[in-house]
This record gives sequence, structure tokens and C-alpha cells, in this order.
Amino acid sequence: MARAQGGCAASAFVSERKQPLTRQAVNYIVGRAGSRAGLDRVHPHMLRHSCGFALANKGRDLRVIQDYLGHRDSRHTAHYTRTAAHRFDDLW
Repeated sequence: MARAQGGCAASAFVSERKQPLTRQAVNYIVGRAGSRAGLDRVHPHMLRHSCGFALANKGRDLRVIQDYLGHRDSRHTAHYTRTAAHRFDDLW
């Protein structure tokens, strides 16, 4: 990861005090946002899954999704296409 000014690793998520958020803080924030939205047991990894499903539903190539999510095995990525069966409606 690139170094920010002052020699600290640059972070994607920082606090109001400009400090990197801890894993626990991110879990708390995402869980709280889910609760406020009326969802149960929301966690950060669900954002990753949501991204995979959204890309599949938009018809993105499976290999692109695999690379984006960092999957070594395409079978891990293939499950995102199961709910996107409508993409094949006009195939024939």
C-alpha cells in the first residue's frame, strides 16, 4: 500500500481524527447502517457479494468479475451468475 504523508500506510477508510479505521470500527459502522435500513446481521463482506451480484446482473464477463474480486478459482465467482439467469433470455 502506498505511504501517506508522515510515513503511515494510506488507508481507504479513516476516522474523523484522520486515523485508519480498525476492522471492528468498519464492522460496527456497516452493521449500524444495516440496522438503520431495517436489515439484520449486515457485515462488510456482504458489500463484496453485492458487488459481485451487481456486476453479474449487468452482464459483465465472468473473468472480469473473477479478477476484480481476486478469486483464483472461477467456481467461486460462478455463483454470482446463478441469480442473473435473465441475461440469457434473448440468447436464442
